[in-house]
Amino acid sequence: MINGLKRAAALGAATVALTAGAVVGTVGTASAAPHDHRRPTASHHCVQVAGHWARQWHPAFRDRHHRWHPGQWTRVWRPAHQECHRSPRS
Repeated sequence: MINGLKRAAALGAATVALTAGAVVGTVGTASAAPHDHRRPTASHHCVQVAGHWARQWHPAFRDRHHRWHPGQWTRVWRPAHQECHRSPRS
């Protein structure tokens, strides 16, 4: 009976130690991760660009059968995104 209690106490202590180590390791990793909470300053200019079709040039190439394929323009969809440009410093 006493050996069973000792074994349960040791197992409980080991479980607590492993759990605490995992929590401390996770917190240490999370705090070491780089944070970038800066907002764009006055030197940034951001514009929301709507999605649009754009032309993209595909250069000429020779395929694996040694057949020549000339270059061509294709239309590709550019999804909506935000473009930020930095103004030069004065």
